[in-house]
Amino acid sequence: MKAITYQRYGGPEVLKLTETLIPEPKPGEVLVKIRASSVNSWDWDMLTGKPRLYRLLFGLFKPKFQILGLDIAGIVEKTAADVSRFKTGDAVFGDISEVWGGFAEYCCVPEERLLHKPSGMSFIQAASMPHTGLLAWQALYNAGPIKPGARVLINGAGGGAGTFAIQLAKNDGAVVTAVDSGEKEGFLRDLGADHFMDYRKTDYTRTGDQYDLIVDTVAQLPPWRYAAILSPQGRFVMIGGRVKSILQLALLGRFFSRTGGKNLGLLVHKPNKNLHLLIKSFEAGKLTPVIDRVYPLEEVPLAMERMGAGMVRGKIIISISGDAGR
Repeated sequence: MKAITYQRYGGPEVLKLTETLIPEPKPGEVLVKIRASSVNSWDWDMLTGKPRLYRLLFGLFKPKFQILGLDIAGIVEKTAADVSRFKTGDAVFGDISEVWGGFAEYCCVPEERLLHKPSGMSFIQAASMPHTGLLAWQALYNAGPIKPGARVLINGAGGGAGTFAIQLAKNDGAVVTAVDSGEKEGFLRDLGADHFMDYRKTDYTRTGDQYDLIVDTVAQLPPWRYAAILSPQGRFVMIGGRVKSILQLALLGRFFSRTGGKNLGLLVHKPNKNLHLLIKSFEAGKLTPVIDRVYPLEEVPLAMERMGAGMVRGKIIISISGDAGR
């Protein structure tokens, strides 16, 4: 089979199109013929090995996983004898960050990491949803529902998680402020954002406004800056950001939560949990994946360049077969 592999940390130049053996499913696994995958910021982190702290988990000197890609959508090609949830020919999708391997024609996945793909959802749409869609859902709703009129700010609103978060929050009647680069303003307002800030011109923690919920995908500041602009009982949820900010929040988040009644925390992502709720919103016409560009498998390095440059609006898709749009 064809796959995009890498043997050392670096930029897109270390990615190579190679021929390798089709894997055999182990007990509890299914072999999936992949129709589409998607690029996530986590792929970029795994490729570059930065922040270096991540290497403690994913390979100190060289990558633990040689094939990136953690979102897949495809067809079950073969199952292990003990698999009960799927059969050959089933259309499936899911977040496979336990095993990775989405930038390839085939991969083996534990059956519990997959769901049946709805017939009305294309493989491209399905590949865009599991990871960032659920980052958005879990950041918004893990602590409870959003009340109509709630003031919600989303930093990094133009990326994968942000574009899902805008739509979900607006579905619940929130007043949404989107923060991203100025070039994305019109696009984000069209998506539903009520207000917009260009992060290069405005520090959203210095405007004097307060928010009931802040979802930050690229946090850069210490927790007290966020606590100061939360309303009483407000929440700040960090999806991602620089290591210093993550460590500060991990150490001091509980202090602010206990002393001020506000809740500041780092999202601990749970792959595929409540993915069925995203499917429900999609089927009701309330949630539409935003697709930035679609690249063929051999152009994964170009897709990664675009991700690394921060130009993405929504999700970048890797089409493994010509019929991924079905």
